[in-house]
This record gives sequence, C-alpha cells and structure tokens, in this order.
Amino acid sequence: MLKLWGRKSSLNVQKVLWALAEIGLDYEHVNVGGQYGGLDQPAFLAKNPHGRIPVIEDDGAAIWESNAIVRHLAGRYSLGGLAPSDPIERAQSDQWMDWCATALAPAFIDFFWSWYRTPENQRNEALNRAQLARAHQAFAVLGKSLGDQPFLTGSRLTMGDIPAAALLFRYFTLEIDRPRLPRLEAWYARLCDREAYRRGVMIAYDELKGRLN
Repeated sequence: MLKLWGRKSSLNVQKVLWALAEIGLDYEHVNVGGQYGGLDQPAFLAKNPHGRIPVIEDDGAAIWESNAIVRHLAGRYSLGGLAPSDPIERAQSDQWMDWCATALAPAFIDFFWSWYRTPENQRNEALNRAQLARAHQAFAVLGKSLGDQPFLTGSRLTMGDIPAAALLFRYFTLEIDRPRLPRLEAWYARLCDREAYRRGVMIAYDELKGRLN
C-alpha cells in the first residue's frame, strides 16, 4: 500500500491528498511536520534528505517533491486520466505545473507567509501590499488563460490543474480584498463540487495563523 508522510494543513501535501482521492487510491497516512515534528529524524531524512514534506513510498521507493509525486501517481495509476496519454496534452499539463512552481505559488505563498503566518506585530505592511499585488496579478493570468474552458488544459481535469487549483481555497477564503476574476471564480466553484477536492484541499488552516514554524 502507498504511504504518505506529511501534515494535512500543508499546501504541498494537499496536492498529493487531492490526487490520491481523485484517483481513488488507498494509502496509509503518517502525520509529520509542523506541530507533529519528525522531519529531522534519521528515519525520515533517509526518505527525503531535505527534511521536507510530502513524501510517499510506493513499492519501497521514496518519492519527494509534491509535483513529482503528483506526476508519479498520475502516470502510474491514472494514465489517460490525470496523466494525459497524448504527448501534446501531457506537455500542456506539465507546463501549468511548472508555471505554478515558478510563478504562481511563489507569488501567493510569499504573501501567505509574510501576512497570515507572521504575527501581526511583525508584519511589514508595505511588503505585504506588494506581495499581494503580485499574487493578484498571477491569479489574473491564470483566470485569463482558462478562457471558456472548464479546466486548464481543456474539458477535463488533469494533473496540470492540481498545483494551481490547490492554492485557490486559501486565496478565496483569506480575509483580503480580491479583484473580480469571474473565470477563476467559476473554476473554483466547479472544483468545490468535486468530492476529492473537498477532501484533499478544503482543509482548515487556522492552526498556521501567526506561526512561522
């Protein structure tokens, strides 16, 4: 059976939780990281020398980095589903996963850490405004790119949707002012109708407020 290490309030772990639920895979879950600790233990470092979550174990092999895990699960257990079998569609999914890792996620997570996870008396308001503006801009690009498609690469959900869409729950539930982005809002509404998204991503994160560790 697959085994997953990580805390459920981690955005990166949530990508994997969602993929597992979307495919319908059974797995064992071990809480590590955050309040659970354990990332500096030799047994965990033997699985991921960087001491980061998530990690999965599949057939005795440990795999780390959330996007790599999602790609692995999709390619091995959902070929033709989350992992498109057509090479062009697969590349289009890959490009959105990479764009999220290099543009969207850094823009949003930088703000999330410096605003939500930073104690109020330690926040840099000017920095927060600049970071939030950058996040809004990245989400606007995402919404525009959706066009009239229900998902990023077309008519069905693929692994390319998962990294970006996993951020939407926090983006739309944080107490911040947001520009109107109708296509992004419609996408988020469609995702909220998916049981796997609700199970994997729509998880309370208030335990992280004001905590930098």
